[in-house]
Amino acid sequence: MKMVLIAYCEAADYEIVRAIKETGIRGYTKFEEALGEGTETQPRLGTHCWPGKNNVLAIAAEEGEVTSILQRVRGLKEEYPRAGIRAFVLPLEQMV
Repeated sequence: MKMVLIAYCEAADYEIVRAIKETGIRGYTKFEEALGEGTETQPRLGTHCWPGKNNVLAIAAEEGEVTSILQRVRGLKEEYPRAGIRAFVLPLEQMV
């Protein structure tokens, strides 16, 4: 199994969650109000100088699901270029 982490601008939350559910994913954990800086968009640090925050979805996925998730994320990045969408795939050794 893999752990897919998807970070994105909180303003795009509805679109991102809807798109991920359309891939057939039913379970995820959402971390709200994540702060950070990326390489494709302005920092989102929740301050007056750098307003905005991010959300992060954590998805435990089977190997076959990862491909469809990443394809959808690529499409979302094109559709919403200012949302700072980024996906990370990590090994998931155990789940209880």
